[in-house]
Order: sequence, then C-alpha cells, then structure tokens
Amino acid sequence: MDNAKPGWFDCGVNLFSAQFAGVEQQIWLQAQQAGVSNMLLIGSDITESRQNQQFCSSHSGCFTTAGVHPHQAAKVTEDWLAQLNHLLALPAVVAVGECGLDFNRDFSPRLVQQQIFASQLQLAKQQKKPVYLHERDAFDTQLAMLTEQQINQGVAHCFTGDSSQLKAYLDLGLYIGITGWLCDERRGQSLQQAIRYLPLDRILLETDAPYLLPRTIKPRPKYNEPALLSAIAAEVCRLKNIDSLQLAAVCRDNARSLFKLTGEQA
Repeated sequence: MDNAKPGWFDCGVNLFSAQFAGVEQQIWLQAQQAGVSNMLLIGSDITESRQNQQFCSSHSGCFTTAGVHPHQAAKVTEDWLAQLNHLLALPAVVAVGECGLDFNRDFSPRLVQQQIFASQLQLAKQQKKPVYLHERDAFDTQLAMLTEQQINQGVAHCFTGDSSQLKAYLDLGLYIGITGWLCDERRGQSLQQAIRYLPLDRILLETDAPYLLPRTIKPRPKYNEPALLSAIAAEVCRLKNIDSLQLAAVCRDNARSLFKLTGEQA
C-alpha cells in the first residue's frame, strides 16, 4: 500500500446532501484517489437512509446507517419504525442512526425527540446493531437514556465535548467520532485536550462532509468531502504523536469491529 494513501475509513458522510447533488459518484471517486477506501454514509431520515442503501448496494466499500435524526423526529410517518426495521435487515446497513437529541436548535419538540430516540435505541438492541449518535446541548439527558437502555455499542458521532463527557461515553463502551472540529483553533480547544484521553482502540475518523471543513486546509475549498479526511488525521497524529499509517490501521480495525464487517467487506 502506498504510504501516501494509507487506506482511510471515513465514518461519517452525508452523501445525499444538497451540496453533493449530482456529483455523488465523483465524491466517491475522489475519496478513493485520496486513499479513502471506505465510507459510512449517514441516514438522517427514512428516505435518505434508503438512498444511501441503494448507493452502497452498487459501491463496494460503502456502508450506511439508517435512522431518524432529532431534527426530523416530528416528521416521521405512522409506519416509520416498521420501515426502519426493514432497512436494518438490508445489506450494507450497519448501524441505527443518526439518532439522538438536539436541544440547541429544537427543530422537533424535546419530548418527541426523546420518544423517537428511545424507539431507535430499543430497535438497535433488538437487532443487535450499534447506534450512531447525535447530541447537542443535551448531554445529561442523552447519557441518562443510553444508560437506562444499557446501550454499550455505538459511536458518539461528531464528538465536540470535553474530557468528562468523553470519559462518560467511553465508560459506556462507545467509540468516539472525531471530525474537523478538532482542527478549529477557535472552538476546538476542549476537544484537543480531551483527545489525549481517547484510547486508539476507540477512535473513528469522520469528515461529516459536506459540513465541518477543517480550518487547517488552505486555501479553503467550497465544501468538505471525504477526500479531505487526511487533514483531520494529521491533527490527530500531531496531538497523539503517532504516524498516519498507524492511525489509519487502528481506525479501520475499529470500524470493522464496531460495525461487524468481515475482511471481504472492508
């Protein structure tokens, strides 16, 4: 394997975001050219989860979550849970989510968010799938719900918290998703300190493309994409004093372990 392209696994891509409309195939090809050999697509509602699954069915190395984001919690149809249950049985669907709580924007009423989240946590346990977690300004409530449901497999997607929150998630048995937030000199300082306590066997890298473009990239492109994952990796390597090949290997192993991927799949 070429040392410049160590074989990254991007564990967070919003491929069917409006910013990628019509260039989804190009985004995947550019990712491969940059050494990203695997992508996990993020499902924010049933429709997007289905789009993701269809893309993955014809693109080896791509996987997807399926779930309902808290922003979409108030918009679910009556049979949403049955549809989600069906999706989780399909090939390449490896996690439940993006699910969780968002008390920052409150696009859905908080009680509705908690009801939809609880249903997904229960389904994840029934289906023995990891959860793909969103949380913003709702840590205490989310942690209480995860603890009550005895959730012990999943990832804190786009983790932006401090050391105490990091340790709480680790104590549950969760993995931690690191994004370009780490590369932000304005608001990433708490995360930069927290990552020192993050064991290598619990770290996942995600671009969260097209969002969270790393501020270390100059000149700034028009959007973030999986091909830019190495910028996040470089910051992790700097803070943890490891090389990129080691980081790529552990992140691949972590993704395979969490999402139960066989050698042929990833």
